[in-house]
Amino acid sequence: MSKGSQGNKAMKEFLSEAQDFVESLSRNLIEIDKAVKTGEPDPDMVNEVFRGWHTLKGLASTFGVEPLSLLAHDEESLLDDIRLGRKVFTPHILDSLFESIEEVTKILGIINESGDIKATGYSDTRTKTTRGQAPDSGASGQSEDDNTSLVDPKNLIDSEILEVLTEFEEHRLQINLQQGQAIYKLRISFSLMSIDQELEDIKGRLRPVGEVITYLPSSESNDPDMLDIDVLLALHQNRKDLDTALEGVSADIGTLVPAKMTPGARFDTVIPAPPTAEQPSDSLVTDHDAAAASEIERQEIPGRGLVPQQKEQSISLRSVSQSVRVDIGKLDHLMNVVGELNIIRNSITKISDELRSINEQRDLANELHRVSRGFDRRLAEMQEGILEVRMVPVSQMFDRLSRMTRKMSRGVEKEINLVISGADTEVDKLIIEELSDPVMHIIRNAISHGIEDTGERRAGGKPEFGTVALTAYQKGNHILIEVEDDGAGIDGEKILEVAIDKGQLSREAAASLSEREILNLIFLPGVTTTAEANELSGRGVGMDVVKTNISALSGVVEVQSELGIGTKFTITMPVTLAIIPALLVSVDENTFAVPLNTVAEALTISGADVKKVMGIETFTLRGQTLPLCRMDGFFERPRQGPIPKGSRLLVASLGQRRLGLVVDELLGQQDVVIKTLGRSLDETRFFAGATDLGDQKLSLVIDTAAVIEVFFTSNEDFTQPAALVE
Repeated sequence: MSKGSQGNKAMKEFLSEAQDFVESLSRNLIEIDKAVKTGEPDPDMVNEVFRGWHTLKGLASTFGVEPLSLLAHDEESLLDDIRLGRKVFTPHILDSLFESIEEVTKILGIINESGDIKATGYSDTRTKTTRGQAPDSGASGQSEDDNTSLVDPKNLIDSEILEVLTEFEEHRLQINLQQGQAIYKLRISFSLMSIDQELEDIKGRLRPVGEVITYLPSSESNDPDMLDIDVLLALHQNRKDLDTALEGVSADIGTLVPAKMTPGARFDTVIPAPPTAEQPSDSLVTDHDAAAASEIERQEIPGRGLVPQQKEQSISLRSVSQSVRVDIGKLDHLMNVVGELNIIRNSITKISDELRSINEQRDLANELHRVSRGFDRRLAEMQEGILEVRMVPVSQMFDRLSRMTRKMSRGVEKEINLVISGADTEVDKLIIEELSDPVMHIIRNAISHGIEDTGERRAGGKPEFGTVALTAYQKGNHILIEVEDDGAGIDGEKILEVAIDKGQLSREAAASLSEREILNLIFLPGVTTTAEANELSGRGVGMDVVKTNISALSGVVEVQSELGIGTKFTITMPVTLAIIPALLVSVDENTFAVPLNTVAEALTISGADVKKVMGIETFTLRGQTLPLCRMDGFFERPRQGPIPKGSRLLVASLGQRRLGLVVDELLGQQDVVIKTLGRSLDETRFFAGATDLGDQKLSLVIDTAAVIEVFFTSNEDFTQPAALVE
């Protein structure tokens, strides 16, 4: 392997790992931001953010990315002060941390664009970070006077326990003692074979009733297959709640410090602490902590003892992780290979059918058919497996949008509550990446001139906090993403006036538009109702880009709005664009492929079944009026006269719209891999690409979303009357 390929591989590995840390840090900071607004953030979450920056610093140092290493070091130092009580979280510090996440993203972007992990196009960020922290440099969790009033654990806790506590753990113990919380020591036995799962279960049970300060192994276990763990717990509820949380668990519970003890107070109820192993609590770190634990512990608690003998016996060199990172480009290549195998499968099937018509070859044809069926099953399994690997939760996009929403809302001085649901809905990785910018544009518009100012909301009887709801869910073979706000809504009259003033629409045409069509005018270039542009929006650029990008992904975007109530955008996308099942249809002796996930049903139709409503051919389907689109006329090869008897009608459905596509005949169903048409044909309308059907036959793949969109909005002859809107 050449040095160049090795460097490229190292860069990809670094970018992949660093991006994972960025997303994790973003999620945790969003949770801390919510907690700061209502009270004190979870100490474990703060510690987790500290560990994240620490690990990111180590990763950057390993790969020699100095700007990122310096930035991570600054943020690690800041988080260390916060977790140890020397500083408190303030909105300004949170702003600084969120800005640092963006700085990391910029550094990663420069490395990715330059293709060089040693890219030098980025300046030292320490000055910015330090400036962001300056206003809070004196914002300590306690003043000097407060520090003298902290409870000294040495007066209350056995010294053998204190010796194995980290600085952070000792700080959390001090805070809980100062607050008058009872301190308990729980001794619980765990099987060495399942200690990780059992310990996480215990921590989950204890989290609602108190704070787990530390957990460390005991040296008193006599069973070589079991390990006793001493858990130091600050109880925030009552003892009955603790007993309930540990129901079904065999645990010895001892009180180290009763509730509401004062510094130096005498008491006789302390249960003597048994001798503890010298092993630090973090020797039992979970997968979650393992990345940063070793270096942190060496810095904070030098000279700790070795792991107990029974623990050493259970140590394995096998990795606890069973996952690997795969570049999406490699998955695309595999998907193309599977697509070629589909073509080969179709060719084999045709050869088998031809051999069956020859009597002398019937036995060979049957054997070939049997082998072909086995090949079909295995190919289907391979195709499904690759598709599953490509699928990722939309939380990957939602997490980034949460960070951007916070920044944008603070930029316009509006309080925005982002509500997310359906974040675990899975969609193709490539679709997620392409959707990020369109959804961000919609949220930006909602924040900029959808959500009213605080005073205006108060006057209108609305909550001072504006709400933007981001929802994802799957419906059939499509994923729907909804962005809804409780702002002022879209003023249709203003939209009409702007569109007319900019020459996008005549007054005569405007008079016949339905409410839905008026709202859709916001997707025209240059149409905006904002008088003055700001850094977020107002230039009429954005919503037309949203529609263009979504249409390029075979999707559709719809808008609903009510003045004074709010606005909702609904994006409908296919779950994947890799291998799709398609219907092969004939139109004027040409073969086309129609994505099956856009077809609700297929019917036989004739001219006698068709009626004209407001000049549009329609078909009555189960009492509902369905507008029809003759595909021969749509492809500018119209045939005169009524629809021929025996023609086929495909009921295409996308979002809330339905359209009947009239074709000559159905040729069958086939899985297809869509190939792009190339740069020279990129502007070709109504086609998503081409596919190989086997036997060296090519077919164009109809872009159903584009056909529906053009039929209903672009061509006056096909404008949908309001009476036909469901």
